[in-house]
Amino acid sequence: MNAFAKPDTAQAGSATRRGFVVGATLAGGALVVGCSPADIVGFHAQTPHLGAFGPFIKITPDNWVTVINKHQEMGQGNHAGLAAIVAEELDADWDKVRVEASVANAKLYANTLMGVQGTGGSTAINNSWDQLRLAGASARAMFVQAAATRFGVPAHDLVVKDSMVSHVLSGRSASFADLLADASKVAPPKSPTLKRRSDFTLIGTDRVRRKDSLAKSTGTARYTQDVHLPDMLTAMVAHPTKFGAKVKDFDADAARKVPGVVDVVRIPTGVAVIAQSTYAAKLGRDALKVTWNEDKAEKRSTDQILADYKAIAAGQGHEKAYVFQTAGDATHAFDGQLFEATYDFPFLAHATMEAMNCVAQVHGNKVKLTFASQIPTLDQLNTAMAVVTLPGTVDIEILPAGGSFGRRGNPLSDYVVECVHIAKHVGGGRPVKLVWTREDDMTGGLYRPLTHHAIAVKTDAEGFPAAWRHRIVTQSTEKGLPGSKPPDDSAYEGAQGSPYLKATPVVDGQAYLPDSPVTTLWWRSVGATHTAMAMEHTIDQLARRAGKDPADYRRALYRKAGAGRHLGVLDLACQKAGWGQPLPAGTARGLAVHECFGSVVAQVAEVSLKDGVPRVGRVVTAIDCGVAISPDQIAAQMEGGTCYGLSAALYGQITLKDGLVQQTNFDTYRVLRINEAPAVETYIVPSDNHPTGVGEPGTPVIAPAVANALLALTGKPTDSLPFVKA
Repeated sequence: MNAFAKPDTAQAGSATRRGFVVGATLAGGALVVGCSPADIVGFHAQTPHLGAFGPFIKITPDNWVTVINKHQEMGQGNHAGLAAIVAEELDADWDKVRVEASVANAKLYANTLMGVQGTGGSTAINNSWDQLRLAGASARAMFVQAAATRFGVPAHDLVVKDSMVSHVLSGRSASFADLLADASKVAPPKSPTLKRRSDFTLIGTDRVRRKDSLAKSTGTARYTQDVHLPDMLTAMVAHPTKFGAKVKDFDADAARKVPGVVDVVRIPTGVAVIAQSTYAAKLGRDALKVTWNEDKAEKRSTDQILADYKAIAAGQGHEKAYVFQTAGDATHAFDGQLFEATYDFPFLAHATMEAMNCVAQVHGNKVKLTFASQIPTLDQLNTAMAVVTLPGTVDIEILPAGGSFGRRGNPLSDYVVECVHIAKHVGGGRPVKLVWTREDDMTGGLYRPLTHHAIAVKTDAEGFPAAWRHRIVTQSTEKGLPGSKPPDDSAYEGAQGSPYLKATPVVDGQAYLPDSPVTTLWWRSVGATHTAMAMEHTIDQLARRAGKDPADYRRALYRKAGAGRHLGVLDLACQKAGWGQPLPAGTARGLAVHECFGSVVAQVAEVSLKDGVPRVGRVVTAIDCGVAISPDQIAAQMEGGTCYGLSAALYGQITLKDGLVQQTNFDTYRVLRINEAPAVETYIVPSDNHPTGVGEPGTPVIAPAVANALLALTGKPTDSLPFVKA
């Protein structure tokens, strides 16, 4: 998501690895000079009424504090940490703090690292840290001043705790509710005093836990699929069976005869069937006869695509090379004996539990969307283009999502625009719910790209890298999007800047970005999904080749590269895992360390083989993510990210046969089962640094940790994923 201005990478981590291609989206790609995305989306928009405490805090006479969450809830639970930041500085009663989703308004709720309102890149806490601390501290100062005036005492003599302002010497106190009217009249301070880290009483404790568990457990949480509006229609779309194909012709006679079918209409992405119910829409779509123009469609099988990638990496073909890292003189650096390795990674589906869906109402030039909008600014812009209206006339009611992993935050708003086209055809403001089946979702593209790595390393007398040649061949996730320019740094993030390359005197790193009609997108942890495996499994093989312990081998390279945080998580993970201690026969440990989204994660996996299939019993994780706001939630994200990454590493792959996707549901796209999930232990490196990402860094490390355990167990390296071939 290319931000308009790249933020300080020390805070943003890899947040800007891919582009929010916004500035060129309006008016068919015409730039609006001097306007930010918030300005563009703000055209003709109504600004909501703000209370006395600003856009992030509402306090009611019953002493409840409501924190407005500008970020999408998609299962990651960021709301707890965001609310805790406010509650800490406000000194609010945590038991009377609740969270409410914001409206879609980029002027008020833009992600400060992206310039638009959106959730992604593990930036929710990162970009909100300073913003919400100031909001909470400002509101606290207003209550303190109100109490000081009421009690006739100096403000510095007052103490705030659990939504109560107290004057200890006189014994007087008042709640936020008591002081609400007076505090609302106090001018907010321009530079409120923030707490010292040592004074935190909520942040970093196990008290910071999710506040949506009850609603989700009882089924009262409202998702897009739960939306039922008066007179609502349901739509399904017949999509091309091959990527790049277009509708040539269609016969809707049989579909129109299905009871409950209201209309059939061609839209830019296929043919939509509009009906009174989901069942009728499905039957109507099944009855459609569509002829596809496949002149520009992808007709290769994945084996052929991979063969083409290998040829490109070997220097054959005419693809442009993008240098991502270089050092030293490579002229003769690779003469003589080399260690060589290649790694192949398949297309991966996001496979969210809730398939893509959206509810849209179009009345003239006004649009109302009700759905799980991950990047409201882009959804407003793309909707405005589809309806030919101003983005400010697009209102979005933001609901929680049943997973995303990157899928719902795509720059084209694909399924959203589909729904809008259909609702525009229906007109009159009548609500239309677009429903994708699991098969639509699985075969609908926007996959993690298929990728090939080719690595050659010349080692020195001690077995450490002296020269490192690296070729990466993968599709760009940005190519063809408005405003995007090559190269796409998500293709090589995680390899570029690696401490292993920093410690190597000669580096020759190049990436190639061949095109294909198969649509690709960022997938949880993006480039790190393949670069972590390529770098970490290579390092283990080099350590074994040098006769050195994999942990000690890494320590030497980290010291040489000045990678103190890597060294810290490595030591912590090894200590907690009992690295070097005996294990039962048939079990081995594997180690991997990787930095992404500003955080560094080390994992030690204990792996055995059962009927030739890897079984991961225990995973010890150490993470350095700056200030740990919610240790419980960090642990949950490490557990979830690890299982998501392990699922893909063991089983995940989307394959094509003559251009046709072979996996259509969870029977052919297998995911990790509960009895296969490892016990995940999480240990957090204490830090006072700015918070960094947590949602994605746990995902990429598990595959190389397992591969390295298998290497220790069998002596055989892994050159392709998944581990279990279909």
